[in-house]
Amino acid sequence: MTLAVMDAFYRAGALVFGGGHVVLPLLEAEVVQSGWVSPDDFLAGYGAAQAIPGPLFTFAAYLGAVMGPLGGSLFGAALALAMIFLPGMLLLVAVLPHWNRFRRWDSAQALMRGANAAVVGILGTALYQPVWTSAILGPREFALALTGFLLLGVWKLPAWAVVALLAGGGVLISL
Repeated sequence: MTLAVMDAFYRAGALVFGGGHVVLPLLEAEVVQSGWVSPDDFLAGYGAAQAIPGPLFTFAAYLGAVMGPLGGSLFGAALALAMIFLPGMLLLVAVLPHWNRFRRWDSAQALMRGANAAVVGILGTALYQPVWTSAILGPREFALALTGFLLLGVWKLPAWAVVALLAGGGVLISL
């Protein structure tokens, strides 16, 4: 089972280009659909990861800690975190000596533009599934999400304050 976990997190880390949110559908497919992590635990961990600074890849440590196959252990957290970062580190070691020459090629620039466009599509997918489909159940949840967007985007409130306010709003909605 340890090899299956290593494989799942390594592949998720290897398929990511751009922002860490791209990894959400990949991780959801690996850990939720396999039954290693419940959908509620997955979304709770994602919410917690959004409330703290740092890369979203650290979400892998949470998943490794609550994952069934490894017994929800510190070992599982460390293994998941190491495996999701490993592909990027290997790529960095391999490409860094050649990067300045590579990025001057027209074909390399076109490749990067195409990869960036793909990342935008995957981010849209990550927003819709699993976040939107499991969190926006009706008009009240939509209003709460819109409020959060306005608080962050228009009024520029700190993320921690928006998380606290929306958590309170979520409690009120559930009552």
